[in-house]
Amino acid sequence: MARPTNAIDFWRGCALVTIAIDHVPGNLYVNYTLHNFALSDASEIFVFLAGWALRLVADGRAARADPRAAQWRLVRRSGRLYVSQIVFSLLALAILALAAIWLNAPFLYDWNAAGPVFAEPLRGLIGLATLLTQLGYFNILPLYVVLMLVAPLWIMLYRFRPALLLPVSLAIYIVALAFHINLPNWPAPGTWFLDPLAWQLIFVLGFIIGGKTGLGLLARRHHRALFYASLPILALGLAASQWHYAPASPMTPWLRLFVAFNKTFESPARILNMLALAAAAPGLFEVLHRFIAPVTEAFAKLGRNSLSVFCVGSLASLIGQIYRYVVGGGFANDTLILLCTLLILGITAWYTENLSPRLWRAASSPSA
Repeated sequence: MARPTNAIDFWRGCALVTIAIDHVPGNLYVNYTLHNFALSDASEIFVFLAGWALRLVADGRAARADPRAAQWRLVRRSGRLYVSQIVFSLLALAILALAAIWLNAPFLYDWNAAGPVFAEPLRGLIGLATLLTQLGYFNILPLYVVLMLVAPLWIMLYRFRPALLLPVSLAIYIVALAFHINLPNWPAPGTWFLDPLAWQLIFVLGFIIGGKTGLGLLARRHHRALFYASLPILALGLAASQWHYAPASPMTPWLRLFVAFNKTFESPARILNMLALAAAAPGLFEVLHRFIAPVTEAFAKLGRNSLSVFCVGSLASLIGQIYRYVVGGGFANDTLILLCTLLILGITAWYTENLSPRLWRAASSPSA
């Protein structure tokens, strides 16, 4: 039986829909997604809520009764995420290869950073298996794999030294930004699109704020003041996004990532903007659920089945990219792509929740 509709699932579902739209670049509806109105985007929401959901698991009755079993479930979830990343990356490569052959368009082999795999299949497959090769728009799951793999360590620190949780996370973040530390790509040069050493901070912030003690309790007590404090931050983020403002790089190289609006290293401005969004959102879900319950329930179903919805949605977006290349853009085609994508996401969530094998449901559940 599905869990009752809640705010975390709803906002996670909104993030999934936004990601699916953004993964068809150039389409009309990309102009109306979050990144056009804020410094952060749906990826931050997804990771922040993952940390929040982990806190609910850590504070749950089952985790308190058997901490080792709860931590092992997180490791198993990391393994399921890894398998999903490999399987759906291979499916994406198959779709690109089929489209390239069928349309006689060899340049499709290079789409979404797939070129290294097709150019050097042996090295490329090893890269896929080690997560050192990531296709464009398929690079969120590798980050999530690492975050879930390390999650038991954060929970252990929370159990025994909760006061150290934020300082340790901040220290890792500062070192990553100061020295530009990131995991490498291979065989192609470069680094991960989303640096786990930097992104872990927003994950940990979600974990901390999602609790009913400490900073989480403080945030709940002062939610009204935080709401008003968030408004000028959101206004500045809106202005920077609309005017495409980017701060000048400082003379000192190691400070560059601290002042930039860099997504790979999740620069402080993006985190601050995400926290402002979180401060402005409380209560909004309840209002929406009161007036448009069928819509909020539909989005929450997507959020409850986030893994399957994200994976299938990524393939749907890739097919949307190819379709748009063949027939062109415009209102009619972009609307058709959007409607078909939403239909596919909805069917995937319904199937996962009602008909899919227990293993897939467990892998897709945020609390697994």
